[in-house]
Amino acid sequence: MFKTKFAGIALAATLVTGMLAGCSGGPSNESAGETSPNATTPSNTAPAGKTTIQFWHSLGGKNGEYINAMIERFNKSQDKIEVVGTFQGSYDETVTKLQQAIAAKTGPDVTMLERAYVQMFADSDVLEDLTPYLKTSGMSENDFTAGLMGHSKFDNKLVSLPFNRSTPILHVNKTMLDEKGLSIPKTWDELKQVANALVIKENGEYKRYGYAMPYDTWYPIAMISQAKGKFFNDAGTSLGFDEAIGTKVFGFLKDLQSTGALYYPPQQDSGNIVNQMFLSGKIGMMFQSTGVIGSLKSNAKFEYVTAFLPMDQVYATPTGGANVSILADSKNKQAAWEFVHWAMTDPNGAQQFILDSGYLPFTKKMVESQPMKDLWAKEPNRKTAYDQLEYAIDTNKHVAWPQVMQEFFSAIQAIMYDNKPIEPTLATFKKETERLLSGK
Repeated sequence: MFKTKFAGIALAATLVTGMLAGCSGGPSNESAGETSPNATTPSNTAPAGKTTIQFWHSLGGKNGEYINAMIERFNKSQDKIEVVGTFQGSYDETVTKLQQAIAAKTGPDVTMLERAYVQMFADSDVLEDLTPYLKTSGMSENDFTAGLMGHSKFDNKLVSLPFNRSTPILHVNKTMLDEKGLSIPKTWDELKQVANALVIKENGEYKRYGYAMPYDTWYPIAMISQAKGKFFNDAGTSLGFDEAIGTKVFGFLKDLQSTGALYYPPQQDSGNIVNQMFLSGKIGMMFQSTGVIGSLKSNAKFEYVTAFLPMDQVYATPTGGANVSILADSKNKQAAWEFVHWAMTDPNGAQQFILDSGYLPFTKKMVESQPMKDLWAKEPNRKTAYDQLEYAIDTNKHVAWPQVMQEFFSAIQAIMYDNKPIEPTLATFKKETERLLSGK
């Protein structure tokens, strides 16, 4: 069923809302930054004699400005290719438009794809295999950061390369912890102790909570992995974590929620809500994307530090953000590759975009570059997410993930908002997951 282009995948009108901007465990309904008039390029035509390359992306706000600056640098670097970058809205909106454009034979040459969607497009044979392009350019998969390559290769075809990528990390108000004589937690047990110690309750109301996280699949998936579970089993037929692990993860969260140690925010705008609570001192810690480091650093009135997500049995973190792909129907594949190759290898390409935006360096050359080393020396908080990639693991890979994600959100809502019992809720979720994975 899945080999027919997008058959049975009714995503266009059903994708999840209110997710973390640009960095989620599943596709995000927001762009990677605020929508801004600067996020689009006004012209869709190239000067006479140049090959026009259409590049669709999902970067708004400041990140949109950074990506447009990168495109402008490329266009000025040579006189044969003109890249036109167009902001298509959120990751989800980009996917919907891409599906429609591919069907109408009007798709772009290069597109940004939220990494959890790559498999769906790869399975539909609409993405170009980049293996020969790498070879002729003297590059290999080994040039890229290993922890970010999990959504690049399907059926022995290299169909996407990492671009604006991120991981969730622990953000800490160290001033608040120091006032209580507390250390940054490294384990779930320590997290529970520290979070509870930070709680302030007066006249039956919580004036301060211990920690928070956005409403997202990212964080439960991280915790499942930390408890030595997998989201999907290796055969892709069912969940890869048993009832004991599921109960452990959500039981931990509900226990902390009941004491004020965990504030679990409303679905709508949850990322901005927890960010503001963190900056205003209403929580002392939060699980959030590395992508908010710049904003927090600029606005925090306290000593702000970052750390790995606390471990249970092991350290583990999922990754997020988007990759770039060349469409198989592009009439200008070589020119499209020249742009992608430039972005991957030129210091004025994606490396500068990474330095500007705060996303993870995705090639070994970027990691070893002097500008990156200088930045990390100046801002060690920015290096945490890269170091944590040693424990990167993505176990929610399946062509049916977007649909399964909907069911997982339903389970999270039932448990975290409606106080439904954990075991039967997860049992229902498992049954629905197995149905979706079977293609029924």
